[in-house]
Amino acid sequence: MTITNRQTQAEQTRQRLFDTALELFKKKGFDNVSVDEIVKQSNSSKGAFYGHFKSKYGIFIEKFKEIDSFYEEFVGTIPEEATFKGKILLLFEGQMDYLANILGKDLMRTVYISGLNDTDKNFFANSERSLYRIVRGMINEAIERGELQGAVDIQQLTWQITRCMRGTLYDWHAFGEAFDLQKESRMYIEVFMDGVMGRYGVNE
Repeated sequence: MTITNRQTQAEQTRQRLFDTALELFKKKGFDNVSVDEIVKQSNSSKGAFYGHFKSKYGIFIEKFKEIDSFYEEFVGTIPEEATFKGKILLLFEGQMDYLANILGKDLMRTVYISGLNDTDKNFFANSERSLYRIVRGMINEAIERGELQGAVDIQQLTWQITRCMRGTLYDWHAFGEAFDLQKESRMYIEVFMDGVMGRYGVNE
């Protein structure tokens, strides 16, 4: 067997473990699924599992990397000429559509709850995650274009904008089916962004 074939086989095994784990987490809940069950259901081995993932929490870190890849692709669809506020609104809209309709509420709930239990919790607060870098880039661009003026704390504003995202997702789970994610997220971020634009003295 060539190295290329071994690499291909390893990637197929990794993907099978990954998909099986997420499906089991979704059906049974993260705490009710063991590595042994993931291995058995994926027709793999413990050695293979730990060769690809540090723990079952590692599955969620990989899932968040996938989500970040979505952000990187989506930002390329936002018109360059859009205002800073417009870009943030479009980013929110794209994010909420992806999380609601592609990932789904059950998987997102499991990802967030379990990810917070990870021994490497810093992933959520890692300022170099794609989402944070994208928002920082939008803020920097807005400053360069004169849309934001005054003493803008770029990192603090980045945390505040992304906190709006996480808060909306929390409410999506907390308030049940009556909560319209797209509608509520847009209203929330519009109010927040109006405050940002007012604070930094920019008239749109």
